[in-house]
Amino acid sequence: MGEIDPLSFHERAVRTPSHESVDDMRDLLVETLRAAGEGPRVDGAGNVLAAKGEGGPHLVLNTHLDTVPPHVPMERRASVPGTGAEEPNERGPSGNGGGGNGGARASSGAGAAGDVIRGRGACDAKGPLAAMVAAFAAAAPDGPRLTLAVTPDEETTSAGAAALAPTLDGDLYVVGEPTGLDVCTAARGRFEGSISIRGVAAHAAEPETGVNAVAAAEAVLGALRTFDGARGPPAHPDLGEPTLTPTRIRGGEAVNQVPDSCRVDVDRRSVPPETAGGFERALNDHLASLDTDCEFSLTERETPFLEAFATDPEHPLVAALRGVGAGETRPFGAATEASYFAPEPTVVFGPGVLADEEGPVAHARREYVRRSEVERASEILREALATLRA
Repeated sequence: MGEIDPLSFHERAVRTPSHESVDDMRDLLVETLRAAGEGPRVDGAGNVLAAKGEGGPHLVLNTHLDTVPPHVPMERRASVPGTGAEEPNERGPSGNGGGGNGGARASSGAGAAGDVIRGRGACDAKGPLAAMVAAFAAAAPDGPRLTLAVTPDEETTSAGAAALAPTLDGDLYVVGEPTGLDVCTAARGRFEGSISIRGVAAHAAEPETGVNAVAAAEAVLGALRTFDGARGPPAHPDLGEPTLTPTRIRGGEAVNQVPDSCRVDVDRRSVPPETAGGFERALNDHLASLDTDCEFSLTERETPFLEAFATDPEHPLVAALRGVGAGETRPFGAATEASYFAPEPTVVFGPGVLADEEGPVAHARREYVRRSEVERASEILREALATLRA
């Protein structure tokens, strides 16, 4: 099998826009794997899959191709970008390159051109992708089963992961996201929905003849503040308490009319063992105690919500990664497609960070990752794979 250099592949990946369509990025990945002799395939949901080995444990490496808009062209820097809305100053060549195995081997560390790669997807999640692709290619073809599974739409609908998860029979999962090389064993889920409040319209000159739905929102907002203490799940040992946040309120049609409807939108960050359906039922039970005609409904979507997950921090998968140089064990700061693979043992791992001491990194104009960290992530994955497959 051929070798894939994570640094060269990473630079080419960051140069390849994937915020509107992942077609070019998927082509780059498929061509890179094919040139290395890995025989990738693309399924009906647009996932890229490659597999090798037989027997167990079956380990799955998963991350995603897509990025959030707008595209930020790649540049290589000697230092981390600041928080200002600065423009790239030393852009790499434009375009998405061609196939091949990632090109000639690039030097690691802070060389003359610098150790920092800035650009959209640098850390979320093309850094983790590059590390996983190189580790997958380096794995022996005759060991236990290993699958590389890369999804196309994690930042939007997660339709790829929703279609993929039931077809996999993995025993262990590593999901690539920017964790600063820490091993993240848990993450909150994210649900959203709306509380519909129903009233009776009337002339504002005689408000007592109607039922004011906007005024009734005061009681609803109060109920949101007391929900977790009354019916929410207990604090999780790693993730802490869930949050329930009203984020938007709308109601009424005219200033001189008692409004007959109002809607309060809410954001829920869940912790195990709460599920989306369980949260919907519990919140409606809580609202039923109000003297208000209201009902909560989860937002309709084609794919399941990303629910909270937690893996035992003492699991051998965690030990394998930490034993070869990964960082501390901690929760991940955002919801991820890892929830689709749990309750099988699942961890989140990769180079880069969601935010640093200067401000936001992932999804931000200053998104960056260190080349040395991408290379180190690949080394950690390769060595951990050898441990788990021994």
